[in-house]
Amino acid sequence: MSTAGPNVLILGIGNVLWADEGFGVRVIEEIAARYHFGPHVRVLDGGTQGIYLVDHIRWADVLVVFDAIDYGLAPGTLKLVEGDAVPRFMGAKKMSLHQTGFQEVLAMADLMGDYPDHLLLVGVQPLELEDFGGSLRPEVKAKIVPAIQAARGFLDRFGLEWQPVRDLVEQRVQDVPHPSLSMGLYESGRPSAEEACRIGDARVLAARGRD
Repeated sequence: MSTAGPNVLILGIGNVLWADEGFGVRVIEEIAARYHFGPHVRVLDGGTQGIYLVDHIRWADVLVVFDAIDYGLAPGTLKLVEGDAVPRFMGAKKMSLHQTGFQEVLAMADLMGDYPDHLLLVGVQPLELEDFGGSLRPEVKAKIVPAIQAARGFLDRFGLEWQPVRDLVEQRVQDVPHPSLSMGLYESGRPSAEEACRIGDARVLAARGRD
C-alpha cells in the first residue's frame, strides 16, 4: 500500500451487447462522466477481458466490482457482497463466461500474493439477457445511481475523494467505454426488431444452420 493511501480499482465487468449483462460497464460509464479521482484510483471498463485483468487486480489494495449477478432475486434487486464471499457469488449461478474468467483472475492474484485487502461486489439481478444489441431494462438501469451510492459508502472508509468532472480532459484519463458505445448512442442507434436479429448475429446463426 502506498504511503499516500491505498490503490483503489473501481471495475465494471460484463457485455454491453446482451442487455442487462452490460450493467457493470454502464455503471463505470456513469462514474467516469460525473467524477475524476487522484492517481491512486483507477476507473476501468473490464468488459469481458477475464484473465487479462489480473495485473489490475494485483495492483489494487481496494477493489470494487460492478456486475449483473444471478442472485435468484427479483429483477433489479441490488445486492452487496464483501470479502471472501465475492468469488463464490460470481460463480454460483454463472450467466456468462466472463464470470468464470473473473473467478480465475481473483484466484490467480491470490496465488501470486497480490490479492486485494478489501473487496466489494455491487451486483444487480438482471431481467433480460437474451437480447442481442439490447440495452439495460428499466428496472436494472434504475439501479445505476444506487450502485454508485453503495460503492461510495464503502469507499468512504478509505478517504476516497469523488471530484466532479469539469471538462473532457479529466474524463479521458480514465479507461472507460469508448464514446461510440455510450448508452445514449447505443440505444438511439439500435435498429428495429424487424431489421435486426435479437438472438445473436444473423450471419453466424445462418452459417450454423447450414452445418
